[in-house]
Amino acid sequence: MKIKDNSPVRQGWSLGDRNREFIASMMPYWEWFYRYYFRVKTDGWHHIPEHGPLLLVGSHNGGLASPDTAMMMYDWFRRFGTQRPVYGLMHQSVWTMNPDLADLAVQVGAVRAHPKMGIAALQQGATVLVYPGGAQDVFRPYSERHKIEFAGRKGFIKLALRENATIVPVIAVGAHETLMVLGDCYEQVKQLHEWGLLPWLHDIDPQVFPIYLGLPWGVGIGPVPNFPLPIGMHTRICAPIVFEAYGRQAANDRDYVDSCYELVRSRMQQELEQLVIDSQKDDPCQVG
Repeated sequence: MKIKDNSPVRQGWSLGDRNREFIASMMPYWEWFYRYYFRVKTDGWHHIPEHGPLLLVGSHNGGLASPDTAMMMYDWFRRFGTQRPVYGLMHQSVWTMNPDLADLAVQVGAVRAHPKMGIAALQQGATVLVYPGGAQDVFRPYSERHKIEFAGRKGFIKLALRENATIVPVIAVGAHETLMVLGDCYEQVKQLHEWGLLPWLHDIDPQVFPIYLGLPWGVGIGPVPNFPLPIGMHTRICAPIVFEAYGRQAANDRDYVDSCYELVRSRMQQELEQLVIDSQKDDPCQVG
């Protein structure tokens, strides 16, 4: 498996850095995790339109490992191959904190989480994957594992409206059991930072500072990498969400953007609650 070459680090500002050969080389490894480690069940793929532009809007789980994201991407590639491009918007801090990881992600299809990259991909008729909730979503407390958390970020709504893109929600259960987030002490740590007692790593505000139980640390403090436990997952692609109006005028209407945001959030919350019920029916031993 070739995971690194001597080319310059890919900075995520180009749609041309996606590497179909690299994706193909990773498929057997993803398949092992998919079938034997996470034992993924998935449904709803008939909801994916045949043609773009398409905006997949997800709620991700399980810390920085976010295993449901990787498994969903594997599902995409095994269904559509590498010919149908999908690009994931990735937080720009990854290039600062872990440039080697960022370089690998770019080859799979990651680009900077910047409006111009989302616009460029959608204008090419590609599919764009976005997780609006970011760190607040992926590290939300275990007690909120069945809650859709977008952290009030509405840029994805403006992107869909501007580019007339269909929104298709992506949800999952199980991945948030791959570690147990006990709580978030960000406000306390932020105060220490403001007093000059605790500098941010790489001078980047982490936005969250979780305390969690999981591998490899036992007890993890802060948004540090984790290795997910082998918990079964169920992923679901939901029915597309269509708004009444699109275009630049709609994207610049704050009240309309707010209403569209709430529509997506509430629809995904309903879908997630139903997926929890369905998963418990399939596996009565699953943690509820």
